[in-house]
Amino acid sequence: MAELWQWIQDHGVVVATYVYLGLDVLLRLVGLVVVPRNRRPGSALAWLMAIMVLPLVGFPLYLLLGKAELPRKRREKQKVINRLMHVRAQDLPDSELDEDSPSWLQSAVSLNRELGAFPLTGNNSADLEIDYDTSIARMTADIRAATREVHVLFFAMALDEVTQDFFDALAEAADRGVTVRVLYDHWGSLSHGSVYRAMRRHLDAHGIEHYPMMPIKPFRDGAFQRPDLRNHRKLLILDGQIGWMGSQNLIAAHYDKKSNIRRGLHWQETMARFRGPIVSEMNLLFATDWYYESAEMLTEDDLVQAPTDTSGSYECQLVPSGPGFVFENNLALFNQLFYSASRRIIAVSPYFVPEESMLAALVTAARRGVEVELFVSEIGDQFLVFHAQRSYYAALLEAGVRIWLYRAPTILHAKHVTIDDAVTVIGSSNMDIRSFLLDMESSMMIGGTDFMEKMHHVEDVYRSRSRELTLEEWEQRPVPMRLLDNLCRLASAVV
Repeated sequence: MAELWQWIQDHGVVVATYVYLGLDVLLRLVGLVVVPRNRRPGSALAWLMAIMVLPLVGFPLYLLLGKAELPRKRREKQKVINRLMHVRAQDLPDSELDEDSPSWLQSAVSLNRELGAFPLTGNNSADLEIDYDTSIARMTADIRAATREVHVLFFAMALDEVTQDFFDALAEAADRGVTVRVLYDHWGSLSHGSVYRAMRRHLDAHGIEHYPMMPIKPFRDGAFQRPDLRNHRKLLILDGQIGWMGSQNLIAAHYDKKSNIRRGLHWQETMARFRGPIVSEMNLLFATDWYYESAEMLTEDDLVQAPTDTSGSYECQLVPSGPGFVFENNLALFNQLFYSASRRIIAVSPYFVPEESMLAALVTAARRGVEVELFVSEIGDQFLVFHAQRSYYAALLEAGVRIWLYRAPTILHAKHVTIDDAVTVIGSSNMDIRSFLLDMESSMMIGGTDFMEKMHHVEDVYRSRSRELTLEEWEQRPVPMRLLDNLCRLASAVV
């Protein structure tokens, strides 16, 4: 043994070289077998390229980030929730659609019900708020009016000069005996540092129960958890009677970042406030996330409240999505609606990196005569995503899609779609691969002529703040910029 060890020491360079080459070949061969399994061709190709170029770097990254799957214990919880929701759905008929609703809308309702188990509810009312500070002020006022229960769930939450009154209202509610439950994404909030810690201290000081969602504790649930699986939902439910959802996080419009303040960046959002039976469905969705983090199963009798306001005329259906579902619920819904459109599609998405089927649906719609408009930001706050989405502009413009660039220094962070004059989808979901595969999202499909008018008014406001990108302008961009966009597009496929 001593002689062998001495020989290894004497020939260390040769041994290390052969070990390296053997490991290099082994990782490449294993990658060829493992990576393509149950994966989109584009994603598989991107991972294989990473592994083939630098096996000792690419393969560990694949083990870390290559599976968009929750760990075993969370999957078991998701199965319990899905089973309970489907059992409940069997006893709840869908609301009747308006007589003037297009025939294809019923198939969208059936699809959503099959994927997410939430029924279509009628007699709802809703209004929109696009002013950042006003929406926080209105949510704060609703908290102060709550008498029984307040449920809060946001991807990013922080206590700063803009949200101080919101958290004061939560404290007042808890102090007067209202049950307050708070959820926030761990990384989405933790990354904001001191204002995140201030929020936690404030909640603790008033005895408010709160949990970070998808905590970055890799082996907490019995298996390694991919760290970039996040809960991206934004929900506020009060007494089971009022529900807020949309794109806005609970943080100052500049996200408390010095670089954003220096550049003058601020976020533009769209939030919707609901009354009617749909609020109980929103409450049930909150309860699923509460169960994941607290292990407390809130009862349906407590969550589903008879609405005090049923004067509305909107049909609403909640659509949850995320890595806990077998199918990509939000992508399936968007594609179904895009292929059903006959006159007009208007899509607002800050991060637009479409899956191949979505790109085909939009291009096909434009080529068959549907007016297609896409709203994105003129500048981006995420380098990789911003340049990846730019790589799709040429194909869209060539097909006849009109692209509106929301003027700098504002980041258009709103997320909504309107189809013809028939239906709206609004919520937290971007139109990118991350929202389809890695993030837990919530979307609301809404039918109703009056609501469509409200939505079109918002679109008109955004159009007035944007400039249209033309194909001629786009073709004149520098070659190095084209190469960068295409390189980022390739990198974005590594999911």
